[in-house]
Amino acid sequence: MTTQRSRTLAAACVLVVMAGLATAGCSKQETTDQATGDTGAGAQTVAPTTAAAGTGCTLQSYGATKLDLKNAVVGFSQSEKEANPFRIAETRSIKEEAAKLGVKKLLTTNAQSQLPKQISDIQDMLSQGAQLLIVAPLNSDGLEPALQAAAAKHVPVITIDRKLNATACKDYVAFLGSNFVEQGKRAADAMIKATGGKGKVAILLGASGNNVTTDRTKGFVDQLKAQAPGLEIVAQQTGEFARDKGQQVMEQLIQSKPDITAVYAENDEMGLGAVTALKGANKKPGKDIKIVSVDGTRNAVQALVNGEYNAVIESNPRFGPLAFATAQKFFGGEGIPENVIISDRAYDDSNAKASLGGAY
Repeated sequence: MTTQRSRTLAAACVLVVMAGLATAGCSKQETTDQATGDTGAGAQTVAPTTAAAGTGCTLQSYGATKLDLKNAVVGFSQSEKEANPFRIAETRSIKEEAAKLGVKKLLTTNAQSQLPKQISDIQDMLSQGAQLLIVAPLNSDGLEPALQAAAAKHVPVITIDRKLNATACKDYVAFLGSNFVEQGKRAADAMIKATGGKGKVAILLGASGNNVTTDRTKGFVDQLKAQAPGLEIVAQQTGEFARDKGQQVMEQLIQSKPDITAVYAENDEMGLGAVTALKGANKKPGKDIKIVSVDGTRNAVQALVNGEYNAVIESNPRFGPLAFATAQKFFGGEGIPENVIISDRAYDDSNAKASLGGAY
């Protein structure tokens, strides 16, 4: 379900990565992107994360020491309460992979969407002897005190799903996550297909202060401008990545922008909130109002099966295998690229029913 652009890009880049060579036509993100596309419902397919010879973040350049994860204390800092399916799947993936590898001890915390708590959570794990930190940042900014505490103890930090406005191989080893701009572009392509390239679109923005919202918006807006000038963006309001907020915003938009014909929600929870609002206004989601969102939760894919949705672009939360594989390579002396990109599939009416079991 990859786009033709991503297939072409992946095919060009993956051969270079597998050969371990420097790239001339691929960015740092593209050289670690997935080229295999979908290999089955929910499959996690990741390209090699090894950087080109002589490049990437190494133990020596980071100032860390070699570590056997089976004898290590690893800390995982989750940013948001595990009510959102993405967070549930993400935490489960980290725990399951740690158990599979036989990690000596896994410390887990949840910041409950509070930045001061995430800082103190990380500091507490360091005081409990954490030797590696896997962090899902709440925001792209604000974790400096926690990063400084980790640096003081020479504890490597790997970030997942949200990128920090910080320096790779100094403040953290690497970012593991999706290409959020590409997600926005793919969502735009799906919206163009669903609408025929014409109509009035409302964007339900994610939370402010992180790169996910910024990048998913940029990818979507830029792609519509380039490919479908007949799709006019008439509203952009934040739903804070929450279902209830998404519903509230949609209820307001139904009144203030009654001519809206499509909704782009920057996560599934907001999209599902929009479905509820539209039903409450006696409108048919997926038909009267086209809906495309990003995440890949089972509830959203089920809505697609039910005809109440038009497309879902996955944001893969299964970081456990990738996070620990990256850590093992790092502690084994390999260079780690600044951005390690996980594969994301896509769902539409052609594959949703068959792929429902792979959604999270």
